[in-house]
Amino acid sequence: MATLWFGGTIYTMVNEHETVEAILVEDGTILETGSVATLQEKYENRINEKINLQGKVLYPGFVDSHIHLIGHGEKLLRLDLSAATSAEEVLQLVEEKVKTTPHNEWIIAEGWDENQWKTPRIIHRKELDAITSNHPIIMKRICRHALIANTYALTLSGVTNDVKEPQGGIVDREEDGTITGFLVDEAQQLVTSKMPLPSENYLQRALQLSVQDAFSKGLTGAHSEDLNYYGGFLRTYETFQQVINGSKTKFRAHLLAHYGVAEDAFSYADHHEDPFIEIGAMKIFADGSLGGRSALLSKPYEDDETTQGVAIHTQDELSDLVKKARTFGRTVAIHAIGDLAFEYVITSLEKHPPKAGQRDRIIHAQILRPDLIERAKTLPMILDIQPRFVASDFPWVEERLGHERMKSCYVWKTLIQKGFHCAGGSDAPIEPMDPLLGIHAAVSRKNSPASYNVYMPEEKLSVFEAVRLFTYESAYAINRENEVGLVSPGYKADFTVLNHDLFNIEEDEIPNAGVYMTVVDGTTMFQQ
Repeated sequence: MATLWFGGTIYTMVNEHETVEAILVEDGTILETGSVATLQEKYENRINEKINLQGKVLYPGFVDSHIHLIGHGEKLLRLDLSAATSAEEVLQLVEEKVKTTPHNEWIIAEGWDENQWKTPRIIHRKELDAITSNHPIIMKRICRHALIANTYALTLSGVTNDVKEPQGGIVDREEDGTITGFLVDEAQQLVTSKMPLPSENYLQRALQLSVQDAFSKGLTGAHSEDLNYYGGFLRTYETFQQVINGSKTKFRAHLLAHYGVAEDAFSYADHHEDPFIEIGAMKIFADGSLGGRSALLSKPYEDDETTQGVAIHTQDELSDLVKKARTFGRTVAIHAIGDLAFEYVITSLEKHPPKAGQRDRIIHAQILRPDLIERAKTLPMILDIQPRFVASDFPWVEERLGHERMKSCYVWKTLIQKGFHCAGGSDAPIEPMDPLLGIHAAVSRKNSPASYNVYMPEEKLSVFEAVRLFTYESAYAINRENEVGLVSPGYKADFTVLNHDLFNIEEDEIPNAGVYMTVVDGTTMFQQ
């Protein structure tokens, strides 16, 4: 039997400003669109439910193209440091957490960002040691490409002053070689690999919280990278199966397979199908983050000429990983923030192209050079961008990169005009899991609605372009553009319904548009 949706503004997102009066949904799929009268007359005997939108505004379901679903749930469970404005405030928050935590239990804090502090600096392990000698502590930087560990955590992990720096990682030291507790990129594994595994209960709780939060933000699905961090592929995948069961909870989870678990993930995917959980491309890291100065640049950082960042893999190693993905018949999704990392990726994809009809993706693609943009145009790829980075990285990123280099950085409008398909994500828990904030950042190029500073206004997207990032283009990134991402016959009945019309409000009102309803497979998963 069928459901008739009507009574509001319904955007198809096929063409700008294109709307339909009503939608007929059957078995989780859009059967037909048209006028209420026509659909009621044609399908009179099949319509058993009518949903009046009460004047609200319906769009194709919003999908976050780059997120860490379990990681976002962990942020909701753990000590959150992202609002701290100083090192002293961070230490005070940790001290309060220590008071309520049993001795010898790990304390894991999330989200510190020294670039947002009045006096930016890196906290030393000895400052954590002064708070407690009875708790191992790690504090993950907001980018998750760096952490600070106290002496207890380092000792439990066997990390001493004699530790060797791993390839693709940095162990920060004082002038005499004493470690400070600050570990960057692959060096984090020195501690995180020795930590006790989280329980299955904990993982399920984290994912449940994350998915429920996603529904409240209007997300009907997400492309997530979690499978290498919680005790192996199968253990983590089964968490998704337990939470996204297809009956009580419907959510379209497209899971990237980190190269460390890719063989297990792809072998499993070849023999199992799930309508709501799909295994996608092989995930690879080419470099680190801008905040930690580990994004790989072709020239030194403007504010620290001693470094050009970190190559997680050499050029040959990265090419070999791409080649490995091709042996499984798979595409790759490669994290590349710096221009030299982007160049490594382009070279690898040119050497080992995907099969006809497949599309690779480069995640972040923030710092480019004109010559790299021209090379990338010839390749079948998606650029997986995070518009919210404009809001959180400016203005400090200009000091880090210099004015001249900024001319080809964060250039979302230029990339779209040059024919690139760009999908939109948040990278939560690094940024807030809220597509409205991403849309606002893409349209306004501001830190917040209250801000007067507009960064590179020539790179503003139209509202239509920005909404497409989180609808059609997210579908295009995984070759599902004929199934989801539009309101059109034959497409899945995944809808995001807002209280206000994004195309008819001031741009600074976008974050407050308000989610009224989130619908997946024709089933309402959230209602205001």
